[in-house]
Amino acid sequence: MDTIGNFLTLIRNACNVKHYNVKVNYSNINYNITKILYNNNYIKKYEIYNIKNNVKKKIIIYLKYINNYSVIRKIKRVSKPSLRKYLKYKNIYNILNGYGISILSTSNGIMTGYEAKKKKIGGEILCIIY
Repeated sequence: MDTIGNFLTLIRNACNVKHYNVKVNYSNINYNITKILYNNNYIKKYEIYNIKNNVKKKIIIYLKYINNYSVIRKIKRVSKPSLRKYLKYKNIYNILNGYGISILSTSNGIMTGYEAKKKKIGGEILCIIY
């Protein structure tokens, strides 16, 4: 099962129906992507809470809207379990001439394409957001 794809689909669907927040399952990858979304002003805030005495964790993501339109226009999974896509740092491209971001899984952790290019690190491109 594609946990990253499920995570992105929950956010996409919540934005389409203009929900205020969305609850997603906790994993280290989902948490790191959420931090990147928060640091790049795509979401208002996020919280982590436990269900049933620390047995299961969830992330509540509070979505951001401007003039009743979601800040996240498109969120797309690029590298899939059936077809992985890897990029060298020279081949990392800008999303909408710098208005969007790409999220990569590198040897130094999950980071944006801009950070990876700056550190000269390639990796698997997980998703693009604009």
